Amino acid sequence: MPKQIQLQRPAPGLWRATFDHPPINLIDPDTIGELAELIGALETDPEVRVIVFDSADPDFFLAHYDVLADKARTAAMTPGPTGMHPWLDVLVRIARAPVASIAMIRGRARGAGSEFALACDMRFASAEKAILGQFEMGVGVVPGGNPMARLAGLMGRGRALEVVLGADDFRGLLAERYGYVNRALPDAELDAFVDRFARRLAGFDKQAIASAKKLVDAVSLPEDAVFPQALAAYFETVQRPAARERSAALVRAGLQTRSPVEMELGKYVAPDPSA
Repeated sequence: MPKQIQLQRPAPGLWRATFDHPPINLIDPDTIGELAELIGALETDPEVRVIVFDSADPDFFLAHYDVLADKARTAAMTPGPTGMHPWLDVLVRIARAPVASIAMIRGRARGAGSEFALACDMRFASAEKAILGQFEMGVGVVPGGNPMARLAGLMGRGRALEVVLGADDFRGLLAERYGYVNRALPDAELDAFVDRFARRLAGFDKQAIASAKKLVDAVSLPEDAVFPQALAAYFETVQRPAARERSAALVRAGLQTRSPVEMELGKYVAPDPSA
């Protein structure tokens, strides 16, 4: 089976990981396994200083978790080194890894895709093409990776609740205004900016980067203990009949395909107020 993440090393100290999982970069147990392996390498490689995550698909950074994946298999996955479920393990470890991680977001990053972007140290987005969101409330489900904890720290309680409870799409410029991303740049400038910034960091001392990041982590990252309760709430709510019905209706309408539903998911998860 082809790997979902293509890894390149374009310069000393700089890695680039490209998501390439057609048709729309859905996250599934295999994605989690590849991320876990990659993060293990980031934690142990003596040279890497910065990693950039991007996508081969200009419309989708990471769409969301595969709603048709076997939920029993997902729930039963072997815990990672933190002792948490592998998805939570990936999110916690990338945030604490001794390298700078950058999500370069062009296209859609929703649900678990948004959760991964939030776990990265920095997020730079295409002003015209980036769309972020936590759509889970629209299908009656609690987001499992606890983006609530990260969003509240980035943008404050009110805006975090607007993102999570509203389940709507946030385009690049609004995401920047809210603090969802560091910057939203014109799409034509995004690649050059991120490459220049990443190469700048890659030229600095690894120990200094790791030490400074650790100090920032100590005062800014949520406690690891807050994450398992969110995933437990996800597994509880996703089994409710109402959630299953909403998800099934979206799949019938085109969810997980290159359809209007995926392109404008924030619109399709909300009930029509005129109906």
